Amino acid sequence: MQGGKSAVASAKESVANIGASAKAGMEKTKATVQEKVEKVTAHHPLEKEVAEQKKQGRIHEAEVEKREAMERNAALKMQASAGYHASQGAPGQVAGYPTGGHVEAGVAESRPIGIATETARPTAAHNPRVGSDYPAATGTGHHYT
Repeated sequence: MQGGKSAVASAKESVANIGASAKAGMEKTKATVQEKVEKVTAHHPLEKEVAEQKKQGRIHEAEVEKREAMERNAALKMQASAGYHASQGAPGQVAGYPTGGHVEAGVAESRPIGIATETARPTAAHNPRVGSDYPAATGTGHHYT
C-alpha cells in the first residue's frame, strides 16, 4: 500500500510541477510582450533600457516562484508518502466521501459509480449501452425517406 501512496504522491507532484512551469512560462511570455510594447512606445534609449530591465526582473521573479512551488510540491510529496495524512480519511474509506456524519434534510447521499454499487465499472456512467435490457435505438427505423 505504501508504494501506491508514493506513486500517487509522485504523480501529484509531477502535475503540480507541470502547472508551476506552465505558469512561469506564461509570466515570462507576458514580460517579453510587455517589454516589446514598452520599447515600441519608448521615445528615448533610456526608456528602452528600463523596459529591458523590467523584463529581466519579471523573468527572474517567475523563475523564483517556479522553484519555490516545486520545493513546496516536493515537501508535500514527502509529507504524503511519510505516513497518514488527515485528508486521506479512515482505512477503507474513499477520500472525500465520509461515511456517516452530518445529514442534511432533502439531500441524498451520493458516491461515485463502482464504489457504492460494487460494479467496479466506473466507465458505465459514460456508456449508454452498458447495463440496459433494451436494445439501443439505431438510425431512423427507415421512417424518413
